[in-house]
Amino acid sequence: MMPYWLYVLLIILAIYVIVSIALYFLQDYFLFQAEKLPKDFQFFYENQETEEYNLETRDGAVINGLLFKPKNESKGVVLYLKGNSKSIKGWGKFAVDFTRHDYSVLMIDYRGFGKSTGKRSQKAIKRDLQEIYNLVKEKATEERMIVYGRSLGSGFAAKLASMNNPKMLILDAPYYSLTKVTGRYMPFMPLSIIMKYPLPTYKWLKYVKCPIHIIHGTNDKLIPFKTSVKLSQIQPKITRLYTVIGGGHKNLNNFESYHKMLGEIINSEPKEVNLEGSSINVNHSGKTKNAKV
Repeated sequence: MMPYWLYVLLIILAIYVIVSIALYFLQDYFLFQAEKLPKDFQFFYENQETEEYNLETRDGAVINGLLFKPKNESKGVVLYLKGNSKSIKGWGKFAVDFTRHDYSVLMIDYRGFGKSTGKRSQKAIKRDLQEIYNLVKEKATEERMIVYGRSLGSGFAAKLASMNNPKMLILDAPYYSLTKVTGRYMPFMPLSIIMKYPLPTYKWLKYVKCPIHIIHGTNDKLIPFKTSVKLSQIQPKITRLYTVIGGGHKNLNNFESYHKMLGEIINSEPKEVNLEGSSINVNHSGKTKNAKV
């Protein structure tokens, strides 16, 4: 007869396996809170001029996007990669944060969001975004392109910037990897095996060559601020971290400091810092002879 402890162990193991399998097949449901729109839906934003686009991919999917146009001559194009909820119907209201600085904004819906169709996977989304990037590049040189990733979109933005040469990369509330975020809530699950969307932002940032700007709120409960501190240390020479004191995960747009930072980022040109004559090599704790107080 089977020992009782072994019987209990087998039950626990069986439950563990069943939960792991369920997580594998249900993770799309938990990760992507998509809002679907009918094909004939008409986008409208007060005081915003838009143009709708549809890209048919090589596997037959359709990626829907909106181009928001500034009132004056465009300084460049911001490719805005949104978070994991709803559709560009709701996200479009954030385009004003760039158009008011005379930047065009291209927002797209990932597969299964809004009017976009197609089977979703990490590989497919990355391929879609590269196709869109290539099309934008045909009309605007990369020196005039900004890649902006918000939350879920930050990982895809980092990947896109690592494969191309945009003017800059802006990450808003980014994660170290999606596996890490999920691991905070399911520490005992084999996430490295079952995650279909690991999205290792930290790996992709190593290959980014353009300036990297990271914006994060100190009161973010979903993706802790310390995540951006770690990301900023990957390429410190080309990275700058912007702190929104008291900012959460979904409300940075309600902080004046966020808009000030964003304006400074997209309107400033990178400058070389002349360190000659500075204290960069001074050892503060070192002892020197004949020191005067």
